[in-house]
Amino acid sequence: MKSALFLFLAAVSALAADAPLLKDDFSAPKLETRRASRGEWKFAENAATCMQDDELYKKNKDHGPILFYDLAYTDAAIRFAVKPDAVNKTVVFTANSAEGHVFRLVFGQAGMGVRAFPPEEKDHKSISLGNEAVVKLKAGEWTNVSVELRAAKATVKVGEFTKTYEHASISRAKANLSVGFSYGTVSVKELVVEK
Repeated sequence: MKSALFLFLAAVSALAADAPLLKDDFSAPKLETRRASRGEWKFAENAATCMQDDELYKKNKDHGPILFYDLAYTDAAIRFAVKPDAVNKTVVFTANSAEGHVFRLVFGQAGMGVRAFPPEEKDHKSISLGNEAVVKLKAGEWTNVSVELRAAKATVKVGEFTKTYEHASISRAKANLSVGFSYGTVSVKELVVEK
C-alpha cells in the first residue's frame, strides 16, 4: 500500500513539474495573472487583439497597448505568436525585474533589436545586444516567437531565425513579462511560460 501511494505521489509530482508556469490561451477575457491595458483588448477565437487609441497613446507618454503578466521567475522558456497589421510600427517583448526592465526584443521596420538593461546603468538605460535586420514580422501573418532565458543567456527564436545573446544582467530574477506595441492593430495568441 505504501509503495502504491509513493508511486502515485511521484507521478503527481512529475506531472506538476512539467506543468507550465503560465499558460494563456486567451479563451477568457480575464486571467488572474494578466493585465491588459492602454487600450480596449478583445478576446475571441483564442487570441487577444487591440487597436491603438491615439489619445491613450499620448496620455500614456507614447506607450501603446500592452499585456502584462505578473509572474516570478529567473530562468524560463517563453513562447507566443503575434500578428501585426500593416499600420503597426513596433511590437515589444520585455522581461522585467521588480526594479525595472531586464531584457527586451523590439520588432520594427528595421528588423529586431535585442536589448539588455544593466542595473548599474544610470537612468536605467539599455544596451544593444544585437540588431537583426533579417528578422521582421509580416503584416497580417502569425509569427512564432520564443525567448529562453537561462542564467546570463537569452536564446531567441523568431520563425526560422535562432540566436543566443549573452549579458550578465539577464540572470536577474524577474517579476513579470509583457507584450506591447505601438500603432495599428496587433493580435497575440498561445502565450506559454515554462521552467
